[in-house]
Amino acid sequence: MCRNIRNLYNFKPPATDEEIRASSLQFVRKLSGSNRPSKANEEVFNRAVQTVTQAARELIDSLVTTAPPRDREIEAEKARARSAIRFARPA
Repeated sequence: MCRNIRNLYNFKPPATDEEIRASSLQFVRKLSGSNRPSKANEEVFNRAVQTVTQAARELIDSLVTTAPPRDREIEAEKARARSAIRFARPA
């Protein structure tokens, strides 16, 4: 359920608003225990996603580091390699 919650800080290019919103949506889904809210909860659910998105953007924009930005392609390749090892079928 939390596949879209990823480290979004210190990447080149920086995290997009869409990436931050996707992570925020997954976070609210996890907290609420619901993939799709009922009609009665839809407004509060969407408001929570918006609030978390704003807070995440403020956090990412405020963090400071001396480390060089990470390259998205290199990090994606590392993740694929970890996944291949993790899900390798035994002979």
